[in-house]
Amino acid sequence: MITQKFEVTINAKADKVWDVLWNDLTYMQWTSVFCHGSYAVSDWKEGSRIHFYSPGGKGMYSTIIALKPNVEMTFNHLGEIDDYKELPNDEKASEWSNSKEQYLLTETNGSTHVVVNLNSVEEYATYFEDVFPKALAIVKELSERNCITITTKIKAPIEKVWNYWNQPEHITKWCAASDDWHTPKAANNCVTGGQFTNTMAAKDGSFSFDFSGTYTAVKPNELLAYTLEDGRIVRIIFVPVKDQIQIIETFEAETQNPMEMQQTGWQNILDNFKKYVENN
Repeated sequence: MITQKFEVTINAKADKVWDVLWNDLTYMQWTSVFCHGSYAVSDWKEGSRIHFYSPGGKGMYSTIIALKPNVEMTFNHLGEIDDYKELPNDEKASEWSNSKEQYLLTETNGSTHVVVNLNSVEEYATYFEDVFPKALAIVKELSERNCITITTKIKAPIEKVWNYWNQPEHITKWCAASDDWHTPKAANNCVTGGQFTNTMAAKDGSFSFDFSGTYTAVKPNELLAYTLEDGRIVRIIFVPVKDQIQIIETFEAETQNPMEMQQTGWQNILDNFKKYVENN
């Protein structure tokens, strides 16, 4: 067993960083670099069991051995999970059983330094050296920006969900926050570095605007990330949950309208998408 250390300084208060780390929806965003669709189930109390799952029901079970809000979270990893059930340790699992994973947050003058201390077996060291900095980079981005996260679950195959989300002929059918608005025109080059433009307009012709951005990451059936023309970021993951697809969308809020209004508007569009996919 070896110990690895990862750290990042984030220009945000500790309570904001803590929420990004352990809120269910943002947790799924930053841990997606380890396993797409991974999630945790726990009552999040010190001494409690926690199950870390992949979408297929495999994973790891652990105990929360230290929980000090905004300061420390430490897990003691115990064994493997298969089909959502804890397994007795075999020889392989015994190599890492009782390993620790510790998150320490220290706030100074409004910035938070995050240190992750991780026990791992040597064969996974290179993997963690690669992916942990990527995960912490997502935590940093979501913490430093004024983000809102929304979600929905759709009963449809992932291929259909992905295509209806990205194909212009479908975008024009669902991309509206209310019945008096629509998207009469859409263009989408859905590749990393590609651009999209959705023309959103009031149905009475009184107002219209282009909603445009550039993709910074595209993983078909899994992830979309883009930067809007004004520099705000959006990150969307598509996660299989049994016979449904969960969409988790995190967007950076603008400063001209109340946060609640923005959340409602984006959620309405997401709800329209769900309705369109399930009814067509």
